[in-house]
Amino acid sequence: MMKTKKGWLITLLVLVAMILPGTAALGQDETVELRMAWWGSQTRHDQTIAVIELYKEQNPNVEIIYEFSNWDDHWTKLATQAAGGDLPDIIQHDYQRIQEWVTNDQLLPLDPFIESGVIDVSNIAEASLAGGRVNGQLYGFNLGNNSETFIIDVDLLEQAGIEIPPIDWTWDDFEAIALKIQEELGIYAIGGNLHYSEHWKGTYITCCDAYAYNAEGDGLGYTEEQDQYFVDYLNLIKDLTDAGAIPPIEETIARTGLSVEDAYIVTQQAAMEYGWSNMLVAVWNAAGEDRTFIEHSVPSMAGGYPRNYIKPSMFWSISKNSDHPEEAAKFIDFFTNSVEANEIMMAERGVPISSAVREALLPQLNPAQQAMFDFLGAIEDYNSPIRPPDPVAHGDINSNVYLAQVVEPFLYGQMSAEEAVALLRQEAEILLAQ
Repeated sequence: MMKTKKGWLITLLVLVAMILPGTAALGQDETVELRMAWWGSQTRHDQTIAVIELYKEQNPNVEIIYEFSNWDDHWTKLATQAAGGDLPDIIQHDYQRIQEWVTNDQLLPLDPFIESGVIDVSNIAEASLAGGRVNGQLYGFNLGNNSETFIIDVDLLEQAGIEIPPIDWTWDDFEAIALKIQEELGIYAIGGNLHYSEHWKGTYITCCDAYAYNAEGDGLGYTEEQDQYFVDYLNLIKDLTDAGAIPPIEETIARTGLSVEDAYIVTQQAAMEYGWSNMLVAVWNAAGEDRTFIEHSVPSMAGGYPRNYIKPSMFWSISKNSDHPEEAAKFIDFFTNSVEANEIMMAERGVPISSAVREALLPQLNPAQQAMFDFLGAIEDYNSPIRPPDPVAHGDINSNVYLAQVVEPFLYGQMSAEEAVALLRQEAEILLAQ
């Protein structure tokens, strides 16, 4: 039988491949090894690993080695790896730290992968990408829209005879509710993050159209007159701690690094918990499906600005020294745009930024995911602009000044709120000016 032209061509290619095996399907059998790292709860770990396995099934030439940990250990490991030039290819990153990493030349711009089509943004609004830009370039790819929240145990508030507060509730409202929870139920109103989380520095200040740092990152973003707002906030936290409505500082320190399964709201030792909206899925999973939670806005000062702003929950970033940046970018695209992958994660890292993915997930949302989508929908019309990224000096200020020299000594009764806030200004300005 005579061979067709196509048949002869196939035969010729086979012969060439036999003679010159290196030229046949070049790269198809080569295994690409990627390393990636993230922080989070056990739920996040399990879901992310499942997505990785799905990706490997569809891309058998890619091997992904992963590591995960809690928030503190994640950054400690990365600092060691950065110092040794051995960062993972794909890094879960955060808005408050990304500017520092860009300044230290540790991350790769992602714009070329968008321009080439490796990462598809056709169903993604620019507003959902903007938070990952530093100096006009994209270094962090948003994994979900997010906002600070008070997670509320609806059943416990009902037991205490308390109605869910309005979206524009104030710190005065919060104080009254917190004291009533402690009085009626004998438990904490809220866990310890109000006085120990780095996000809470200047929490009153943000409500007054000022920020912890200026836009240039070389000074504080609020005036000495506005120091009084922070003084008032610290005194409020101290009063609620003394009343038993907030855990004492020594208890909070002792519990640092524990998993979400040990959170006060999960174990019903508190009726509320401060966190980020994407935390609700893990909290509800840990607490059990028979519990009922909602997410609520963060209190504001009376007559002040809304405390909430919408931010990227976290990012995927690619390290500057990655040997396979394009393969890393392909995984980021899959993680973002694959409906199948997002059906595994079900918005655990925040509301997906792809409109096509959001639409596909809506009919499948469980109560926790629905509550998160509802919360972010509610604050679309009740929020302040996103604040500037934290400057390079933020980590030093937070660990070595804010926590060690300000919050802990104040709550241990070693200095007044006025002295603590003045010391913060003095030491922070020194570090910011360097």
